[in-house]
Amino acid sequence: MGIFQIAGEELIKAGECSDICLKRCLDMLTVDNVNPRVTVEITASVLPNEWGIFCGLGDALNLLEGIDIDVYAMPEGSMFYSGEPVMRITGNYLDFARFETALLGFLNQASGTATAAAFIKLCAEKVPVYSLCAGRVHPAIVAAVERAAWIGGFDGVNSAVAPAGIPHIDVMPHNFVMCHSNLNNAGNAFERYMPAEVSRVMVCGTVGDVKHDAIAAAKAGAAAVRLEMRENSGSVRRLIEELRWELDINGFTEVGIFLSGDMSPEDVSNLNDCVDAFGIGGALANAPAIDFSFDIVEIDGIPVSRCGNKSGAKEVYEYEDGSHILLPLSSQPPEEVRCMTRIFIKSGQILNVPDMQKSRARVLSTLGKFV
Repeated sequence: MGIFQIAGEELIKAGECSDICLKRCLDMLTVDNVNPRVTVEITASVLPNEWGIFCGLGDALNLLEGIDIDVYAMPEGSMFYSGEPVMRITGNYLDFARFETALLGFLNQASGTATAAAFIKLCAEKVPVYSLCAGRVHPAIVAAVERAAWIGGFDGVNSAVAPAGIPHIDVMPHNFVMCHSNLNNAGNAFERYMPAEVSRVMVCGTVGDVKHDAIAAAKAGAAAVRLEMRENSGSVRRLIEELRWELDINGFTEVGIFLSGDMSPEDVSNLNDCVDAFGIGGALANAPAIDFSFDIVEIDGIPVSRCGNKSGAKEVYEYEDGSHILLPLSSQPPEEVRCMTRIFIKSGQILNVPDMQKSRARVLSTLGKFV
């Protein structure tokens, strides 16, 4: 490792980011020349919500590229349910087993973030939602978190290192106001120097009264004023309604209210009728990871399973209404369903690369069925 306590790309790609006991057991299998041909499925038996959003496929494929295996997976952005395999790998066990830990890490983290983002987006209904999680997650993974939030349906992010193609949201920081001593000076400087294409979201309540700051920000050219949620949603609603009244009565009906802070999905649902945008930090940064497992389901073509799991390779099919059915891979599916997985790696070669924008569109299309 270098000056920071993070594992570099070389260690990850070499399979060194492994459970230490797994690594030792693989060494034992190598000594005994035990290397069966297996099929492994990546499945979550328990989910934080009713459903999950599959994400992190690009990193997974880059990790497994060059190994003599076949990889089938759901397309990134697919909605899945508990017990449904999102990925299936076939090959000689020792050829790819050392990547189990890193593979699960990629998928667990990204899918957990995308799932949380999709659920919040659903709660927000038509109100835009932006990620403010930069500074709340380890900087080594912030780009991956922002990517997952975008795929999950968020409308923009605030990290400078987010992947290209994701819109930024520029929100004036409190310390900018502190350095200018008041919002009048800060707002005028923000308007004067910020590029024209950058959104004017100015923070209120740093040192002064929230309503006074909002009027000052509006006079300085704010497109929206940022209010932080520091109390329960009921108290915040009253403040938002007062703020909206003061803006409107002073002629600033077009200035929006951007609500940020420590909000739960329930808060977003309760307040989506009185704000113009949400900024979400902690609910993304602290999103529960999806607890995927890496399970052998076939050995040398023979169905097997550990206790509590279904044996044999399986396939997930989707009906037109979005409902799913899980069947053995060898069975004939109903005519009216479509197979949810496709091949992404054949004999170590990547055949398809996930497209971030298509992955996001897939999520939004699926969420549209809930409205």
